Amino acid sequence: MRVEVETTFWAKIYMSGSIAVAEQVCRESCYHEGLCVTVEPTKFIYTGGEETGFVVGLINYPRFPQDANTIMGRARQLALLLLDRMYQHSALIMTPETTEWYTKREDK
Repeated sequence: MRVEVETTFWAKIYMSGSIAVAEQVCRESCYHEGLCVTVEPTKFIYTGGEETGFVVGLINYPRFPQDANTIMGRARQLALLLLDRMYQHSALIMTPETTEWYTKREDK
C-alpha cells in the first residue's frame, strides 16, 4: 500500500442560490480546468431572515498536490464565476487562516 502525505490546505466558497445551478457551473469548470470540488447544501440564518445556499470545497489532494496559493487562485476564479453565472451579489471564501468577502454591492 502506498501512502502519500501533503500539507493540509482547504478553501470553501459559501454562497446563496440554487445548488443545482452551482453544481452545473462546477461541472463545467471542473471539466475545463481539471479540477475536483465538493458541493454541499447549507442554510444561512441571519437577522430578519434565512435562505438556502451551498458550500463548494477545494482541498490539497495528495494524489495531485498543489500549494495554497494555487488552490486559493482556483477558489477565487470559481467564486467569481459562480457569482456571475448565479446572478448573486456576494460570496465568501474561507480558509483555515482567512475569510474573504466578495460583493458587487456598493453600500456596506
